[in-house]
Amino acid sequence: MKSIFDTISYDCSRNITRAYSTSFSLAVKMLSPRIRRDIYNIYGFVRLADEIVDSFHDYDKELLFRRFETDLENALNDKISLNPVLNAFQHTVYKYNIDKSLIDAFMASMKQDLIKKDYATFAEYNQYIYGSADVVGLMCLKVFTDNDNASYEVLKAPAMRLGSAFQKINFLRDLKADMEGLERNYFPTLNLNEMNDETKRAIVEEIEADLHEGYLGILQLPAEAKFGVYTAYVYYRTLLKKLKNTPPLEIKNTRIRVPNYQKMGLLARCYVNYRFNLL
Repeated sequence: MKSIFDTISYDCSRNITRAYSTSFSLAVKMLSPRIRRDIYNIYGFVRLADEIVDSFHDYDKELLFRRFETDLENALNDKISLNPVLNAFQHTVYKYNIDKSLIDAFMASMKQDLIKKDYATFAEYNQYIYGSADVVGLMCLKVFTDNDNASYEVLKAPAMRLGSAFQKINFLRDLKADMEGLERNYFPTLNLNEMNDETKRAIVEEIEADLHEGYLGILQLPAEAKFGVYTAYVYYRTLLKKLKNTPPLEIKNTRIRVPNYQKMGLLARCYVNYRFNLL
């Protein structure tokens, strides 16, 4: 029965989320059970694409990515895939009418990671972030607003700003791995060898502005989604604060993280704020 395969597919995407991101997985658990599975389905899809371009160094990544593109198109056209992650994803795409242009933009940014190392202009930088992060936020927003197009349009801009903020924080946190391991530099204003307090401060201020606008959107989210998204926001805000207080030399040489015990404390404070309507 296909229902058994579908269940296995959903479980696969959930397990990918839990294995690859403890912080995001924690935030998803704070969403309503009604929408939780579909967010896992979206994350499983984007994680798999990202792993192809970032991790599979002993294989022909371009070939793997082309096959993944073909499998994705077939999954969307046929409404089924023998790839469990794509089978789960296509289900969510059709359930919430996720626009194909969002998926295409995401895949275009992932493809850039196969061939592009430096983002010399803000136009290139912003286009990459739109495809790699903003559209993922918009896919999730389609789930959060449950096909309410009016609410989606109201929350679209802050959802994109929140996605941008999360991605830029990831860039700053992963500076060493991106530049030394993958030879990539996403920030147009940054030269790793010349990074200083002024350069870092400009990047942090840019992210803080994105987080502020994103937070205003969180306040307007449906109750089913608000607590989970707020939890993710608080985690990333805390990570940014740690990066802000870390000297540039240390950021270049160490991956800054929020320890698990601190994540649990953040979760408790998030719950108090949410429970007593302090957002």
